[in-house]
Amino acid sequence: MTQAPAITTTASFPEKFVWGVATSSFQIEGAADVDGKGPSIWDDFCKQPGAIADASDGVTACDHYHRWQDDLDLIDRLGVDAYRFSVSWPRVRPGGSGAWNEKGLDFYERIVDGLLARGIKPYLTLNHWDLPSELQAKGGWTDRDTVHRFVEYAQGIDQRMGDRLASITTHNEPWVVAVLGYEQGIFAPGIKSRAAAAQASHHLLLSHGLALQALRAQGSKTRLGIVLNLSPVQSATDSAEDQAQAHLEDGKLLRWYMDPLFQGSYPADVLAYLGADAPQLQAGDLDAIRTPMDFMGVNYYSRAVISAKGPWDAKQSGLPITDMGWEVYPEGLTELLVRMHTDYPVPPLYVTENGGAFKDAVQDGQVHDADRTDYIARHIEAVAEAMRQGVRMEGYMVWSLLDNFEWASGYAKRFGIVHVDYATQKRTLKDSAIWYAAMLTARPGHRSQKVAAINAI
Repeated sequence: MTQAPAITTTASFPEKFVWGVATSSFQIEGAADVDGKGPSIWDDFCKQPGAIADASDGVTACDHYHRWQDDLDLIDRLGVDAYRFSVSWPRVRPGGSGAWNEKGLDFYERIVDGLLARGIKPYLTLNHWDLPSELQAKGGWTDRDTVHRFVEYAQGIDQRMGDRLASITTHNEPWVVAVLGYEQGIFAPGIKSRAAAAQASHHLLLSHGLALQALRAQGSKTRLGIVLNLSPVQSATDSAEDQAQAHLEDGKLLRWYMDPLFQGSYPADVLAYLGADAPQLQAGDLDAIRTPMDFMGVNYYSRAVISAKGPWDAKQSGLPITDMGWEVYPEGLTELLVRMHTDYPVPPLYVTENGGAFKDAVQDGQVHDADRTDYIARHIEAVAEAMRQGVRMEGYMVWSLLDNFEWASGYAKRFGIVHVDYATQKRTLKDSAIWYAAMLTARPGHRSQKVAAINAI
């Protein structure tokens, strides 16, 4: 039997606290044109020369579409309560509107039913970035019609399987879609326009609010929310210039999304910064965006340090750096969660993604990733500290279950607690996975006590 790494966490959590792992459709499924699936903007983006660092694509990825049963067994062996996954919109409705694809819908129903049969709660995300290509051809998230097509998509998924879901998340990280996809152009769809990004961000938030209203109107039985990628934004120095720039960046990253969701307005300083590029709103939009949520997810990886002189080199801090070039800064997660709880009337919170990319490899059938294990353990402690300070936290999910297609980085960056050999598709549990399972097993009353997770590993 493989031994769990000797990294401990003393954090205390209530028995109902949800522990999970997370993935997304495009990053793991493969089967890009199988069983009626239509193309997505990421299928298209991967074909652009130079778009992906290693010139790879998601055609095969982790082949989860064909290996889903084994992957669900793997999740079960970890002893987690929950699995957060996303639906590929073009797999279930290839054109983004029009006919539904029964084979695609059947696939996700098998996932949901397979999780439930194993005692694992399904946490479903509707949009983890793979917008149908046909909708992008009409303007994508800059086109208001996409808002209404998304609402239809949400209703269709809920009608098909909502009665068996623990939750539905509308969007994963709308900042990434808008800024990296429509302003910087380094993610799909590869557009470089600040005005387009601002309009896309508004339509993403509007579609979230309208979808919640429509789902409740049709009697949805599951909990509804959104997931944002957030960080505490700190100035590199105490200079007035750095502090002013940091305040603006905080507005663009956090307040641009949190203010309309919970206060019914966009931050004035960011609107002034955007000027003529500010989004076009219609009457009632902000009221819809402010529709109450049942929960909210937070994806956290590191803090943001801002200098008015230009990009800040994370190596200056002296802290450990991940393979993505990001600081390991778990204190920032506590700071962020407490700030959200203090500044906004947030519903119960989940950490829906947290993890680190590190260089690792299989050696004698094992993957020793002490840096990743330490990262996860320290961030779990940070969640516990936020709870001690009064934050309502209901769950924590590791990113990611599997090494996978890491967007513009291709397959060069590994976030998984399970190693994937992309040539053979062999899965190997890393030490971090063994540690996570052992940590869960030790928690009083936890589901993992009912499965011999470690012995099975």
